[in-house]
Formats: sequence, C-alpha cells, structure tokens
Amino acid sequence: MEVYFDNSATTVVLPQVSDLVCKVMTEDFGNPSSMHIRGVEAERYLRTARGQIASAMKVSEKEIFFTSGGTESDNWALIGGAMANRRRGKHIITSAVEHAAVRQPLLLLEELGFEVTVLPVDAAGHVDPGRLADALREDTILVSVMYVNNEMGAVEPIEEIGRIIKAYDPAILFHVDAVQAFGKYRIYPRNLNADLVSVSGHKIHAPKGTGFLYVKEKTKIRPIILGGGQQGGMRSGTDNVPGAAGIGLAASLACEDLEEKAACMRSLKDRLEAGLREIPDVRINSGSDEGSAPHIVNASFTGIRSEVLLHALEDRGICVSAGSACSTNKKLPVSPVLKELGLPKDALESALRFSFSTLNTPQEVDYTLEVLRELVPMLRRYTRH
Repeated sequence: MEVYFDNSATTVVLPQVSDLVCKVMTEDFGNPSSMHIRGVEAERYLRTARGQIASAMKVSEKEIFFTSGGTESDNWALIGGAMANRRRGKHIITSAVEHAAVRQPLLLLEELGFEVTVLPVDAAGHVDPGRLADALREDTILVSVMYVNNEMGAVEPIEEIGRIIKAYDPAILFHVDAVQAFGKYRIYPRNLNADLVSVSGHKIHAPKGTGFLYVKEKTKIRPIILGGGQQGGMRSGTDNVPGAAGIGLAASLACEDLEEKAACMRSLKDRLEAGLREIPDVRINSGSDEGSAPHIVNASFTGIRSEVLLHALEDRGICVSAGSACSTNKKLPVSPVLKELGLPKDALESALRFSFSTLNTPQEVDYTLEVLRELVPMLRRYTRH
C-alpha cells in the first residue's frame, strides 16, 4: 500500500483542476494583456478565478491578487505593508512560531531599521492575546500571526487578536498567514479584522507556484515586484493564467462541504493519535482539541532519530515529514517551532509530522499504525546509546 501523509508539504493536484490547467496551457494560451481574442479569453479566466476566490472568502474581486505562492504573499504583505506605512512608525509584532516566509522578511526589515517584537507561545503553541495587547504601541504599524502552525497544527486565536488590534488602532495592519488554514476553516477576512491574508495553491490541490494575497480595499501596501503594471500595478509580471485558473477552481472546491471534509480529516487525526498512544514512549506534540488543526499530527518517537524512522516508513510505502518542508532543506535541523515549545532534546530529534487531506482513508491510518508497531521496537533495539 502507498500512503501519502505529507499534505502539509504539498497536495496532489485534483483531476478537474489538472484538466483545467492543461486546457488553459494548450488551448486558451493567450496573454491577458493582449487586446485580441486570445487575450480576452485569458482575461476571462482571471476574472473567473478571482470571482471564485472572492466568493469563497466573501470579499471583493478587486481585493484578490495572484502570486507565485505563500512565500511571495507573505513577503509582499510584510515588506510592502511595512514600507508603505513606515512614516507612521517602525514597530512590528509577530509570534515565535511563524513560518520562515514570515521570519526571514522580518529579519530583513530589522536590518532596514524596523523593530520587531516576537511574542512567545504556550506549551500548545498558542499566542496569548493578552501579551499581544500589552505589546501594542503608538508606533506599531503591522502585526503578523499565522492562522494554523504548519508543523504542529496549533490554531491561533486570530479573531480575538484581530479585535484587539483594531480596538487599539484601526490603522495597524493585521496580516494572517492562512496557508495551512484555507480549506480547513472558513477564512472570512472581515470577520478576522484582517487586512492581508496569504494563501498557497499547492496546499489545496492546485499546482505549485500558485497563490494569492487578499488585500483589503484601501490598505496601504507597496508592490515589491515592479515592471509591466499587471494586476493594477500591484504585482507586475505576465499573469500565470493556467495557475490562476487552477487555484481559483481549487479554492472553490476546497470550500464545498468544508465542514464535512474537516470532520473527516479530524477523524483520521483522532484515529492515528489513538493508535500512537498505544505504542510505548511515543509523545504526541500536537493538540487534540479544537485548538489544533484537523489535519496535522506531530509526534516524537523516543530513541529513534526522525530521519531514520522517516526512511524506514518510506521503505514501506508511507510518506511523512520530519518538519516543515520549507525549513528542513534535506538537513533536518532541530525545528525552531518545536524548540519554542520547550520539548526535550530527544523529542526534538525524534519528531515526525503526519498531515492529511480529504483523499486519505482510515485504512491508510490503520496500515501506518501496523507498520509503526513493527518498526518502532525494532529500530529502538538497534539504536546506539
């Protein structure tokens, strides 16, 4: 049996999405900036995709901007938002468990003279809204907190954070990295008081290299990609029409029967966690309640290094992750997210992430548990102490 439990790294493209992308690439291949019929057809795909995303998020089509993925969306939100508002202040707030696509731009902004306050999290990975309230200042211009942590699935109190920010100062920009949340939760920016929301296509069964940034109307943000003036001058570069069509359809499909899909994923999560608890010396690092996402299980297997168990599972047809796909870079360093939670060294070095999609089945979970019950004791016997 082949089991793919690494959906937080990337998802398979759905057949209907793949068919649409292929059609746009090979048949309706025009440049939307062209004035002839091919260009008009291409522009129609962009409008349709914007409409699909806007409908899913209950926002205006003109508030959706296509990007190359979550990383670009995060970079644009942070750098573009900070640079456009730097005359009001240079203070930014974020959390200690953000994705590298947020951490790295903030390091750049610090080099450019901005001050960044990093909020700690509790043992479950959650930001304390009270700490955020205390960190707000007159010169605060931007707050960036992810909706769902990509490594251990902690769901941050985004709605409460948004209310606190806007009650303090409506001019402060609130950016939400929703890369791991879109398709698992209803993302309505207005309910979240969010000015900027980042989404990645390949996490929701669209092609890699696709994404979008929601930018609330009248939000002050500078473009960071300049050139031909596409997307109203906000994001230059020839439009990726096949990608936009793909992510538009995928976003629409992800939001159909969303609650039922999320419930199915949570049932898989519960099933896996219940089985893991029966294996001696396995520590479940991710939460099991509503404060944790329905599709992510992070667990440590005491006495076995992550990469050893990962490859042993791979040999049995099971694909999992040893952390964020964007941070491991094949070297498997200690996760800064799990380290922030205060996990002991052995737990840090033995952690694996299992992440689901709606395409996974209970039978796959049962097979994975069967293999783990066989492999874990065997690998521990051969571990050098």
